[in-house]
Amino acid sequence: METLAELGYWGLFIGSFLASTILPMSADVLLIGALAIDGNVWLCVAIATVGNWLGGLTSYGIGWLGKWEWIEKWLKVKKEKLLRQKKNIDRYGVWLALFTWLPLVGDLFAIALGFYRIRPYTSTVYMLIGRLARFLLWTFLYFRYAEHFTQFISSF
Repeated sequence: METLAELGYWGLFIGSFLASTILPMSADVLLIGALAIDGNVWLCVAIATVGNWLGGLTSYGIGWLGKWEWIEKWLKVKKEKLLRQKKNIDRYGVWLALFTWLPLVGDLFAIALGFYRIRPYTSTVYMLIGRLARFLLWTFLYFRYAEHFTQFISSF
């Protein structure tokens, strides 16, 4: 089986998508790896952003498809607890979408935003902005500290 690195840009896209779901992967590491093997900077950022964003939208969609009854039946969470959680989601609202890229809690934010149907269009745009900002930051850090990244990567 081919590794993500052998798939080139497609590997970056697939890995970034999967890293944005509940799978324990890091799209940041994939981006740095693609940059380290001389991938086109803007293409790498665009591919990682779009792949990661589409993965986040998948989590949002899963939340959107969820039903109160299912959560009560399968996860044994009472409706009262969900209503308390909704108050927290309503407090921060669509701004949570900017942070759906965060490890662990980001997936929960995306699912909750979808489940409670928090402004779909705005959530989608904010998810994209948050993820783009993240990858731009990593790209800046990579080029600012490229020799340190290269030494670190070559140590494996």
